[in-house]
Amino acid sequence: MSAARRHTVPPERWPTADEAARSRLFAPLELASGLLLADRTWVPAMVPWRATDEGLVTPHVLDWYRRFAEGQPGVLVVEATGIRDVPSGPLLRIGHDRFLPGLAQLVDTVRAASGGRTRLLIQIIDFLSIRRRPDPQRFLREFLELTPHLREALSGLHPALDVRDDAVVRDALCSFREDELARVLSPRELESLRMGHRERVTDLHLPHVRDLPARLPGLFADAAARAVRAGFDGVELHAAHAYTLASFLSPLNDRADGYGGSLAGRQRLPLEVLAAVRASVGPRFTVGVRFLGEEGIAGGGTLADAQAHAVAFTRAGADVLSVSRGGKFEDARQPKVGEAAYPYTGASGALCMPTVFDEQTPFGRNLPLAAGVRAAVRAAGLRTPVVASGGLNAFSLAEAALQRGDCDLVGAARQSLADPDWFLKLRQGRGAAIARCLYTNYCEALDQRHREVTCQLWDRIRLPGETPTLSADGHRRLVAPRGAWTPPRREGTQLDSGSPPSSASQE
Repeated sequence: MSAARRHTVPPERWPTADEAARSRLFAPLELASGLLLADRTWVPAMVPWRATDEGLVTPHVLDWYRRFAEGQPGVLVVEATGIRDVPSGPLLRIGHDRFLPGLAQLVDTVRAASGGRTRLLIQIIDFLSIRRRPDPQRFLREFLELTPHLREALSGLHPALDVRDDAVVRDALCSFREDELARVLSPRELESLRMGHRERVTDLHLPHVRDLPARLPGLFADAAARAVRAGFDGVELHAAHAYTLASFLSPLNDRADGYGGSLAGRQRLPLEVLAAVRASVGPRFTVGVRFLGEEGIAGGGTLADAQAHAVAFTRAGADVLSVSRGGKFEDARQPKVGEAAYPYTGASGALCMPTVFDEQTPFGRNLPLAAGVRAAVRAAGLRTPVVASGGLNAFSLAEAALQRGDCDLVGAARQSLADPDWFLKLRQGRGAAIARCLYTNYCEALDQRHREVTCQLWDRIRLPGETPTLSADGHRRLVAPRGAWTPPRREGTQLDSGSPPSSASQE
């Protein structure tokens, strides 16, 4: 094992086609909505940064989802798609009818590429404003509000200053060291200086934040209704990571208006959203919820919170529960000046997308959370299926999780990006041909910079006779190769092997 890499990809004995056919992984599953899944394989939502700046479907978006559909997963979830009709960069949007033609074309593309086998959900999301980290001098001279509290704190530190004079105040602030600024700025002002300003669901002094409970149920319901019209099989409500519904669920939400504080208060808006969506689409359209099994931040939600949320969502009519972990702004790494904070750079981000560089093995590390959520749902007498994800890249690992009852469906995002055909190859008994994800988070680094997401195993490959579509920088291919191709072998990794299957904890 190389000194830079703590873990190798565990070896695997791949199943024959007959073994795969008899497995639980490739057994069908019917949801309460009546949607029949061909098997238990699931590709979670991934943002590829291929939409237009107006949120419209592009040919590159169609190519991205076509390639996953060719691998015929049981379920493919379309990337986080904004429910508001507001600028949000190259993310898909569903907040207006003008987005419907492109989304309908996306549905048709997946249907054709998978031969009708893959069920298609679209993840719908709301998020609050976040700004880039400012230049410190410009922040202090232009953006910082000179509040009475700030003037009072400054006067206490430097009594001779004329704190009534704005120019004097700003000149003084610009001359301060970091420790002096920390003594006069409020925690939120200091955060805005160091990280960039970020809205919270607890900012009740902002009318648009205060009014979220009045607006979000309708916005989500309208988005879900458009998903029906576009031909999707279902929607997934995004209540995980750093986004609005997740923030309402968090114990850090101390709103005093009935939508925070207690467990019931924190669940209130997400449940109202779920109810509005269900009323909009009816009982035969699939509605899933993706939420956190653990926030992984100080004072954040734990598995016990997740179990309570899962039971509440199920009783409110969710057809499927998808469990994630971490990915919060609260512990994000400080961005460079001119860049925005990214919620997967801190310790909670490492929990969300574990890598081979972590102290613990990344393979199957989040399964206990899905198992805990599923156990709580079953203990409540409910049968809603649970999706597990996080470092699931082998048949033995996935099948064991299903057989133990850790989950009902197996989600694999990074492994599916590494080889979009991997589920199909498993089913056909061609496991030795699978390109296995190295879990270095090369793809996540591209996402952080809002560049087109690709995989290090295939983005530099050029096959004879092909002219692949390349990224904006002209170097990386945008779609995984088709047919027979061999990923580059890298020191300290095990791409495939005929060795016996390994346990989830084996390094």
